[in-house]
Amino acid sequence: MNNEIELNKIYNESNLETMARMKDNFIDLTVTSPPYDNLRDYNGYSFPFEEIANELYRVTKDGGIVVWVVGDAVIDGGESGTSFRQALYFQKIGFLIHDTMIYEKNGAAYPANAKSNRYSQVFEYMFIFSKGKPKTYNLLKDKPNRWAGSGTFGTNSERQKDGTIKERGTFIVPDFSYRNNIWKINNGYGYSSEDDIAHKHPAIFPEQLASDHIYTWSNEGDIVYDCFGGSGTTAKMAHKQKRNWILSEISSEYVDIANKRLNPYLTQGTLF
Repeated sequence: MNNEIELNKIYNESNLETMARMKDNFIDLTVTSPPYDNLRDYNGYSFPFEEIANELYRVTKDGGIVVWVVGDAVIDGGESGTSFRQALYFQKIGFLIHDTMIYEKNGAAYPANAKSNRYSQVFEYMFIFSKGKPKTYNLLKDKPNRWAGSGTFGTNSERQKDGTIKERGTFIVPDFSYRNNIWKINNGYGYSSEDDIAHKHPAIFPEQLASDHIYTWSNEGDIVYDCFGGSGTTAKMAHKQKRNWILSEISSEYVDIANKRLNPYLTQGTLF
């Protein structure tokens, strides 16, 4: 195995080839959105999920995180359940399912009509897999509190074993509280990214989504990986937050898109 790999570089190859270059416990954070079911066209490429999951476990550092953004297709009248089977496989090979988050698409959706028997699909799962206890968690505290600035006090209380309530004191309601695990993020043309070239890829995910996960689960100088590099969103947001990054993308067409998009940000890589 070649343990030398260049940082801040897109590898135009199978992600299994890229990960084979990596030593064990190498990556701090993976942020990725794999192709799933029949929802996306990735130039005809398919991927061996179990092999990729096994390699992600090997190359992820103890305490590292894999953010796996995925959804399900409707096949023969029912949702495929692929996302859940993948999550359970990650758990089987040793990852903890640290959180099951929701990415709610805050953009135009196809409305249900008279012929539809289900509500519009406006979310994807964001599974947070950790290799042991997460070593980094910079939780975002940007959710406005309803009563902030009003001088209102909150009350801490705790229910006792006998069912009674014990007051534990009061506190001033802060301006912001920590987010919950449902993220409503603007998406679509001009919202997912201001880079026109990025939208030549069929399924980019919003820069804000990638940026917020990178901030939450890594620190400056860490190595962030995207095994389905696509249009380069993970790399761009990692660079802007002073993280190192590595991308794998098997489609030369998408690599060309990502390189043109990232060209202003590319820096000389370092061999590890």
